Amino acid sequence: MGITLTMFAMGLLLGFIGAGGSGFIIAILTVVYGVPIHTALGTSLAAMVFTTLSGAFSHYRQGNIDVRSGMIVGIFGAITSYLGSKVAGGIPVGSLHWLTAGMLFLSAVMLVIRLFLISRLKEDQKEALAAGSLIWRAALVGAVTGFLSGTFGIGSAPFIQLGLMVVLGLSVQQSVGTTMLVILPIALAGGTGYYFEGYFSVLLLVQVLAGTMIGSYIGAKFTNNVPLPILKGAMVLTPLMAGAILLIQ
Repeated sequence: MGITLTMFAMGLLLGFIGAGGSGFIIAILTVVYGVPIHTALGTSLAAMVFTTLSGAFSHYRQGNIDVRSGMIVGIFGAITSYLGSKVAGGIPVGSLHWLTAGMLFLSAVMLVIRLFLISRLKEDQKEALAAGSLIWRAALVGAVTGFLSGTFGIGSAPFIQLGLMVVLGLSVQQSVGTTMLVILPIALAGGTGYYFEGYFSVLLLVQVLAGTMIGSYIGAKFTNNVPLPILKGAMVLTPLMAGAILLIQ
């Protein structure tokens, strides 16, 4: 019950800022509740399958998903996410804490670029960056972001969104919606890899989902009721706080 209530409070925050929050889930489970970090990584990836499913469906109905690009990125991302879960199994617990925390700090940097700098790119610049074969560009984005997700248990949403906008030339709205589609196979493959490595708990997954799904649904209702600078600041501070909590361990 304690885990579920904590995840509910976390879900309020994650729903408010529109994030998957796998890094925060990992930090709380390992530091507060003493869950082994490998199990926390596997559980967080599995939880993302469920938490992003409804978001992907909603964005598809609104026309915010580039299905072709999303499928290619997702397929290659799923392959490397599974491989990443195997790599994570061989990383010592102490090192994995530091590496995952580092990835969360880097996610915050990517969010700053995504929220405050990427909009300044001119359309012709984005088109130039997006030159080349769609398949190979999408494969590159998928392979890199999938490996990061599988190895460190994070959703890599900021990395995926930047890749979709800069490498594939998608609009901001398309990048947000397509990222939801991309995360589904990546999280499913990564979670499956952790399951076969023995780093997975069905009971823990149910406890996490019971709290985060309800909390995020309620939290999302507050997103449009705060000034945009506060919302952007909360989006950047969330992975920073998660990384800082992990370093406590």
